[in-house]
Amino acid sequence: MQTRSSSKFVGEPSTNPTSTISNRRNRRLFKQRVEPFSLEENPVVTMADQRAMTELLQAPTEGYGDAIVIPAILEENFELKHGILNLVTSKQFYGFEKEDTHAHICWFNKITSTIKYKDVPNSSIKLMLFPFSIEGAARLWLEKEPPRSILT
Repeated sequence: MQTRSSSKFVGEPSTNPTSTISNRRNRRLFKQRVEPFSLEENPVVTMADQRAMTELLQAPTEGYGDAIVIPAILEENFELKHGILNLVTSKQFYGFEKEDTHAHICWFNKITSTIKYKDVPNSSIKLMLFPFSIEGAARLWLEKEPPRSILT
């Protein structure tokens, strides 16, 4: 039996035919040449756009705007409470075929009609909260609407 550490010359015949086959395989493996990697040999590819990566990752905002136009609110200390946002987002409309759009609008109107702020029109509150009440295909629909196209 032959071990790895035993030194046999390549030209020396072996008595074991299986070891001869494995020796041939080993010789083939060692004959492969590995060329050293060098950066100078590879051509340098430059980008036509020389902006920084942070600039490239930012989405352009020109020509984009929210479809919903919210009228100016004169009240200085106006803010929507976190609980109201949770209530609106608890039953979102996704735009599936089985969902009833009229039922969602009725539910949304019922929730938003209970919210009252001094000097803030209820229509403004509804316009602010509506995007939070939709998700999925319905949100995609809203995002594809032309900018400043929903006024009421």
